[in-house]
Parts: sequence; structure tokens; C-alpha cells
Amino acid sequence: MTVQQRATLDDVARLAGVSSKTVSRVFTQRELVAPQTVERVLGAAKRLRFRPNTLAQGLRRGGGTKTVGFIIGELSNPFYYKVAAGLEKELSAHGYSLVVATTDDTEEGEGRVADALLAQRVGALLLVPVGEDQSYLEGERQLGTPVISIDRPARNLAADSIVLENRTAVLEATRRLVRLGHRRVAYVCNPASVYTQVERLGGYRQAMAEGGVADTSAWEVLRDDLSLPALDLMRELMDTPLPPTAIITGNNRMTIGALQALRERGDDGRTALIGFDDFDTADVLGVSVISYDPLELGRRAGRLAIERIADPSGFIQQITLPTWIIERGTGERLPAPEAGADPTLIAPARGIPHT
Repeated sequence: MTVQQRATLDDVARLAGVSSKTVSRVFTQRELVAPQTVERVLGAAKRLRFRPNTLAQGLRRGGGTKTVGFIIGELSNPFYYKVAAGLEKELSAHGYSLVVATTDDTEEGEGRVADALLAQRVGALLLVPVGEDQSYLEGERQLGTPVISIDRPARNLAADSIVLENRTAVLEATRRLVRLGHRRVAYVCNPASVYTQVERLGGYRQAMAEGGVADTSAWEVLRDDLSLPALDLMRELMDTPLPPTAIITGNNRMTIGALQALRERGDDGRTALIGFDDFDTADVLGVSVISYDPLELGRRAGRLAIERIADPSGFIQQITLPTWIIERGTGERLPAPEAGADPTLIAPARGIPHT
């Protein structure tokens, strides 16, 4: 196949019978050109299959392009692609396109893809931070490229962030279980060192302490190795001499592992379960979850990016979006008497506030 040469702006001008400057204006400041001329130029461009080089246009203006970069962990995680969907919808309404890059949830991957996107002069950079330090982006931010972190605040970087009510959500979920009479409530997560899990774990420990359980180490499974199967971590938890009567999982991956482990053991509805993150079949399976709106998370990030592109000098913001508990059955189970629960505690526990 013979590869044809791309049409140039001058080619479009000759076919449309206008100047090259007029063609350029049609693609950059269309409102300044007469409608009939716009129609003629666009018709010529279509016949020649001409597309303007938006990257070059942005560089000539000394700024970024009409493209926003979004750095995520992995494409297989429903959270990421739902946030991206909300983000893309908001950006496209303002004439921006979205480019998504993945880090494989590694610090090295984050730096690599950030450099690649910034080299393309994206108009703004949004990311779900993975590394321990995002100060390497400070120079770019000072040059006017907005940097916005999603789900977790950036570290060592003065950047806007949009996060969830992580601590409050798990605090309330754990309080509910304690009010039902559970005292052996487990918390399981992997990874455990990221901001979201640190906040969620803090809420869990606070609620347990309010219910009179100061030491929860026997029912905490905290790992930082994504290669470990969730099912194996749940087996580790359930094989302890005194297994939990209730479980809170830190993400949907761990919730699936919990369901598999409980079914494997023929639990038959004895162990209560509340998972952080809703998932597609949770309603069918009757799984109680801590939920939120990932599409709205993306939309809010998109609006903030547009605002920052227009005014990079505004005050740094941290926006917190609400969460809520959806009761579907697994989170409302009472502790089985044979598991060692005290029936007298199936009333509001001492120190546990009602919300």
C-alpha cells in the first residue's frame, strides 16, 4: 500500500479559496470567521482528510494542549474506569479530550507515565498517587500545569485533591456491627499503606475502641503485596483460633475474596460482612457495602481541572465526597451465640453513638 502524504493547512486554503491565516482561524477562533467561510473551509478540510495539529497549536501559544492526562493504577479495576468515565464526560463538554495511562500500581510506573504525559504538554495532569513522594511534579506545577490528585492526596506537593469520606464511612460501618453485638470484627485490606486504607483502618479502630475492644490486632489482616490472592488472605483470617463474627473489607477485591472463603467453609450466613466499594453483583448476592458515586468523583475532578486551567493561581482545595452504607443482608447479621457473642450486647453498646 502506498502511503499518501497528509494534506497541509495551505492545501486546505487553496481548495477553499481563502488565506492560510483564515483556515487557521477557523480551527482556533471560529467565532471570528463568517459562517459561509467556515462551512467552505470545513468542507475543503473534510475532502482532503485534513486534521489540525492541536499539539503544535498549544505549543505555539506557549501553553498546554486541549488534552488532560489521567494516571491510574490498572485498567481492570472498576473504580478507575468509572472515575475515568465521569472525568471524560465533564472534559468533553468543555472541548478537552482525555488520555489515560496506567502505572501497574508501582512508584516507578507513576514517574514514568507522568513524564510521558507531561512531555506531550497535557493541559492538566490528574493522578491516583501510588508513590510515597510526588514532589517531582512541583516544578511542572509552578510552570502552570494543574496537578490534581484523586482518591488520595499527593505527598510533598501543593496540589488539589478529591477524596472520599474514608474514615467516617468505616467508623459508621463498624459501629453498626458493634451495636448488633459483634466484638470480633475483622478488618482486611491489601494494600494497607495507602492513604485510603490508613484512613479506613483508623475509623475501624476508633469504633472498636468505643465498643470496649482496644486491641484488634488478632482480627486485622493488613498486607502490601498485590500479588497475594484475596482468598488466601481471607483463609488466613478464618483459620485463626478465634475467627471473627463480622468482617469489614477495605476494597471490592477483598470483598470477593471474603465471599469465596465464607462459601468454601460453608459459613451459611453466620458471619456478617460489609465491603468498601460496591460492585456489579453485590445486590444479587445480598452484600452490604459502603458505597459512593465514582462517576461524580470523576466529574468533580474534571470541573476542578477546567477551573485550574483557567486560573492556576487559585487556592489549593481538598474536596471530600460523601459515602453511604447500602444494607443488603450480610451486614445486618447478628453474631451466632455459639461464636461466643454475649446476647445481652445486642443492644446499643456502651460508648457507641447512634448516627
